[in-house]
Amino acid sequence: MSKLIEMRRVAWMAAGAALVVIAGCSVGPDYKRPAALNSEPVPNAYTVPTSTNNVGEWKTAEPSADLPRGAWWEVFGDNELNRLETMAADGNQNLVAAAARLEQSRADLGIARSDYYPHFSADPEVTRNRTSLHAPLVKQEKAGGTAHTYNNFVAPLNMNWELDLWGRVRRQVESARANFVASADDLESARLAIQAEVAIDYFTLRELDQERRVVADSVETFRRSLELTQNRRKGGIVSDLDVSQAETQLRSTEAELPSLELQRARTLHALATLCGKSAINFQLTTATLTNAIPGVPARVPSELLERRPDIAAAERRMASANGQVGVAKSAFYPRVFLTGAAGFQSISANDLFDWPSRVWSLGPSVSLPLFTGGRNRSQLEGARASYDESVANYRQTVLSAFQEVEDQLAAQKLLTTQLDAQSAALIAARHTLDIANNRYKAGVVTYLEVATAQNVELTNERTVIQLEGQRLNAEVSLIKALGGDWQGNPPDEKRVTQVSEKN
Repeated sequence: MSKLIEMRRVAWMAAGAALVVIAGCSVGPDYKRPAALNSEPVPNAYTVPTSTNNVGEWKTAEPSADLPRGAWWEVFGDNELNRLETMAADGNQNLVAAAARLEQSRADLGIARSDYYPHFSADPEVTRNRTSLHAPLVKQEKAGGTAHTYNNFVAPLNMNWELDLWGRVRRQVESARANFVASADDLESARLAIQAEVAIDYFTLRELDQERRVVADSVETFRRSLELTQNRRKGGIVSDLDVSQAETQLRSTEAELPSLELQRARTLHALATLCGKSAINFQLTTATLTNAIPGVPARVPSELLERRPDIAAAERRMASANGQVGVAKSAFYPRVFLTGAAGFQSISANDLFDWPSRVWSLGPSVSLPLFTGGRNRSQLEGARASYDESVANYRQTVLSAFQEVEDQLAAQKLLTTQLDAQSAALIAARHTLDIANNRYKAGVVTYLEVATAQNVELTNERTVIQLEGQRLNAEVSLIKALGGDWQGNPPDEKRVTQVSEKN
């Protein structure tokens, strides 16, 4: 007898060990980050060098959007820009929405994790019942049977727990955790985009302020020229043609002021919205463009590209899609539940909680997918296709990042060259204007030559201002393309993916 008991004990221990082994497995593929590019290696250098002899360096991307970006806009040394960035960080509604989506993902992760644990519920019930006089047992046992009317009081505690034998719950949590981290990266992506847009709109506003000041000064100059020409006409020195040309020049330049003011108003309203303020009564005083234009160091560290939160989010969505493949694959296997109930039942409320009124049940249940009409296979194919889509989106994001960095490096270099040439042209135009004024005062040429020189000088000066604004915007766009300030703090060793495990 003792041997039989011992054999049963060994059998139960073996079954328990097998259950533990099975519970440790997870169906579906383990996640491995795909190559950043599909058919070619990641470039090892920038196409556009940042200096004559030095180029930036690339390495295989390891997205880490939690790396510090810092208050990168402070390198421009503009207190008003700093104030606007702070306002946008506190009041921009797109950031509020992104933060709310992050909290939704955090809640979804909590929901997924809840399946690790048994679920308990209490379903108390009070009913009054009547049995049928013609019930089968009554008809068979007693030809003259009677019906019964009685109360039924039930106070149960129910338990349901899925044994995660095939890793369905683990894959589900894996997918939800990756989505949560992707939402955190989306928040960082939205924050970086808002910061960059605020800076670009602010510099555009300052460029318009400076351009409007130059045009307004030219209007005053042209008005004085018109008065001088009218006086010279009264003295018979010049003809009506000179007066007409001076007036045409003045009126056409005056007509440009409303266009500049309209552009400024629209840019100001866009800034108000970015800062979470109403465009009504939102004002900024006029000012000139900042001269603090930070230069990119000769060797831009490739690691900073990994700061781009959109790359990190795309990579995490691949991990989430991979987890969903495991969830879909687990549908082909039986689901095992441990169910139980305990409580009290009685026909009278007086003795409902007496010990003899206790009831309980405990046992496993199995759900076998015998025939689903192809549903499970279709769900698995859909999950695999979703994963392939996420891989393509990730690689496209990386390609777009390469393009944006290359674009902004090219813009930085070529705009500097263009600005130097345009500044030289402005100096030449001003010299030409001085010569034309002297020749006109000497009566050698007509006013047409002066007007032409003035227009050329104004056009060149406006172009210089526009190029200065474009250079500033290119610097901002380069910082955005790199995912943050290249002069920030060293990378933090703690990754978002590690922090998320605590949530």
